[in-house]
Amino acid sequence: MLLILITTIAYSQVVSPPDTTTKTIGAKIFERVEYEATFPGDEEGWRKYLEKNLNAGVPVDNGAPVGKYTVYVQFVVDSTGNVSDVKALTGWGYGMEKEVIGLIKKSGRWNPAMMNGKPVNAWRKQPVTFVVEQDGFDIATKVPYVLFTGADNAITVTAEKVKSEDMKLTISQGSITATGDGRYIARVTKPGRAIIVVYGKKNKEIATVSFEVMEPAR
Repeated sequence: MLLILITTIAYSQVVSPPDTTTKTIGAKIFERVEYEATFPGDEEGWRKYLEKNLNAGVPVDNGAPVGKYTVYVQFVVDSTGNVSDVKALTGWGYGMEKEVIGLIKKSGRWNPAMMNGKPVNAWRKQPVTFVVEQDGFDIATKVPYVLFTGADNAITVTAEKVKSEDMKLTISQGSITATGDGRYIARVTKPGRAIIVVYGKKNKEIATVSFEVMEPAR
């Protein structure tokens, strides 16, 4: 397996806290601020921190299927830049949430959020995206590793030393139909996750691929 790491740098809007049990009890924690808390050095600083500290092999070491996984971790940055109340908002597993939580906890002081020109305590959400790929295998969709409900999702599959006519695909929800020359149409019924398994001759498994299932934009 080959692992590629993509760091999602764009800072997402903070979200509502899941409860009021925080280490900053007695101090207001803002959900929306004028300027969000940022990692020292902004995008470049965050990228360098990940390159130096992230164990990029975690999902592969734990057997994650081919696919894209965006881990979201929520935490509080207080008015002095200290991090607390770190919690994963996703549950992809394979050690990814644990790895990102550990990175956030060890990330040191951040630049605090600002309101009316003053530093404040604030919630924030940090994404990190892992992409797991497999040598000699490619599966292409309109949006990489994403399927849309209520649509004909075109999929093209290629694998080294395996003829397209010898391949067979199954999907964990909805249906998938071969249209020839390694092309398929997948239909999925509900948002969440769908698993496609690709087989070759004698029903030998070639790859397992995890797709995010989304509703189409309206």
